[in-house]
Amino acid sequence: MKRRELIKTAGASASLLAVASCASVSVSQPVQFTHGVASGDPLPDRVILWTRVTAESQDNAIDAIVWQVASDRQFKSIKASGLASTSAVRDYTVKVDATGLVPNTRYFYRFLLNGTESPIGSTKTLPRDGVAPFRLGVASCSNYPQGYFHAYSDMANSDLDLVLHLGDYLYEYHRGRYSNPIAEDTLGRSVIPDHEILTVDDYRQRYALYRSDPDLQAVHAAHPFVCVWDDHELMNNTWKDGAENHNEGEGDFYQRVASARKVYHEWMPIRTAAQTDQAPIYRSFRIGELADLIMLDTRVHGRDEQLDYERDIIAAGGVEPFLANRLNDPNRTILGADQENWLGNQLAASKDRGAVWQVLGQQVLMGKLNMPTVDPKMFEGAELDERARQRIDMYAQFGTLNLPLNLDAWDGYPACRERVHSMMNSSSNNPLVLAGDTHNAWAFNMVDQSGQPIGIELGAPGVTSPGMESYLPVPPGVVSNLLKSSSPELHWADTSQRGWTKIEMSATSVTATWRFVSNILTSNYTVSESEPLVCYAGDRRFS
Repeated sequence: MKRRELIKTAGASASLLAVASCASVSVSQPVQFTHGVASGDPLPDRVILWTRVTAESQDNAIDAIVWQVASDRQFKSIKASGLASTSAVRDYTVKVDATGLVPNTRYFYRFLLNGTESPIGSTKTLPRDGVAPFRLGVASCSNYPQGYFHAYSDMANSDLDLVLHLGDYLYEYHRGRYSNPIAEDTLGRSVIPDHEILTVDDYRQRYALYRSDPDLQAVHAAHPFVCVWDDHELMNNTWKDGAENHNEGEGDFYQRVASARKVYHEWMPIRTAAQTDQAPIYRSFRIGELADLIMLDTRVHGRDEQLDYERDIIAAGGVEPFLANRLNDPNRTILGADQENWLGNQLAASKDRGAVWQVLGQQVLMGKLNMPTVDPKMFEGAELDERARQRIDMYAQFGTLNLPLNLDAWDGYPACRERVHSMMNSSSNNPLVLAGDTHNAWAFNMVDQSGQPIGIELGAPGVTSPGMESYLPVPPGVVSNLLKSSSPELHWADTSQRGWTKIEMSATSVTATWRFVSNILTSNYTVSESEPLVCYAGDRRFS
C-alpha cells in the first residue's frame, strides 16, 4: 500500500475502536461470540462476514460492533473495516458485505465489541481473471443427532478455495425422529427444541444448536461458503405449495416456509436480496475465466409436487398411463419457468465469455438412477424395518421396468431435465452438475435421450445422515453393482460411508475424490480417500 493509504487505513481503524469503546452503550454486560464466525458468497472485491452477539440479557439493539478484514492473522495490515449493529429483529446475528477487497486473495476477519474479540476467520475472494486451478469442497446432509460432524473438521483442515453446502444443513424433526440413539443418549447430541420446529423462534433455536458444534464452527472459520437450502431447512420433501412433513395441525404452510426462509438468511452467510429475505436464492458466481458457478433452487421456488408410485400408478390406472400422462408430463417442472429461463441465459452467457466449466450447484441428483432388480431371497434372515421391507418389495416388483429410484430427484421431472440437457448441450462448454440430498457418493456420465454425452455429475455423501446401507443390509459393493446394472449413466458409487467431495478444476480437467470418515459415533476417527475420477475438458464424461 502507498504510505498515505496505510496511514488512512490505520487511522480509520483506530477511530472505529475509539467509537466502539464509547458508543456501544446498549450493552453494558460482557458479551460473547458464542456461535463463531462465518463468511460467504465471495466475489472478486467483497465477501459476506457473519457472526452473532450473545449477552446475559439481550437489549433491543446492539450498536458499534466493529468488523475488520486484514491480510494477516495478527491484524497488523487492516484492509477494510466498519461498524455494524444488530437487534432482536434478526436474532442478534450480524452480517456485513465487506467491500474494497482484492481478487483471489486470502484474508482474515474478526468482530470486536466492548473489549471482546470474536474468533478469527479466514476467507478468500474469487479470482477476476485467469484459469488457475480452483479447489472446491462439497457437503450436504448434516444431521446433528446422527453423530459427530467429523467431515466438517476434515474440510476445515483441507486446502480449499470455497465450500459449497448443497442443503440439509440442519433437520427439522423432533427429538427421537431420524436420530441415532447412541448420538442422542451417549454423546448428548439431542435437538433443541425437542419438538418439530415450526416457528421463527423454533428455527432460530435449532440453528443456534447446530452452530454451537465445534466442527461446524471450524469449517466456517476456515473457508468461505456458498449455500443453498434443500428440504430440511424448511421441512421434508418440500415443494412450492406443500411438503410431506407438514399438516394442517401445524399451521399455515406458507407462513412456516416464510419463517424458515427468514431464519436461514439470519444465520447463513448468504448475500440477502436488498428487498426481502423471501426473494429467490438462485444466483451465480464467476470464478475468473475458469468457471461459472450457477446455484439453483430445485427444492421450493418452482417445484411441482413430487409423484408417488403407490398413489399415482393407481390413480393413473397402471404403469403405462402413469409414465405417459404423469411422469412424462411436459408441463412438470422442478425449477419453475422463470428459473429455467434464467438458467438458460446463464449457461449461454458463460459459454459466450469462454468459461471452461459451467458448474451447477443444486440439491438433488440429475443423473438417471433406476430401481435395482433384487431378489427378496437376498434379505432372508435380515432385520428389516417396515420401511425397508416396503422398498425391497417395490424393487422386486418394479425393478425390471426401468423405473426411477427416486421421484423426488430430477428423475421425477424428466421433461424438465431434458430441456435443461438441451441447454447444456447447446449453451455450455463443459457442464458439471453437483448434488447432495441422497447421503451417498455418486458419479454419473449423463446423456440425453439420444445417448449423446451431456456432462458429468458428482453427488456428495452425507456428513452424518445415513445412506442406503440403512435400508439395504447387503454388502455395499453388491448395492453399487446392482445400481450400476440398472442405471447405465452411473459410473461410480459409494452407498455406505459419510464424508464430503473434494473437487479440483483446472483449464484442462476436473478431478474429484471423496473423503470418508471411519465413524461418526466416537471422537477418534480416521479419514480415507477414494481413487480420483477425472473428466478432461471437451470429453463431457469421465476418462
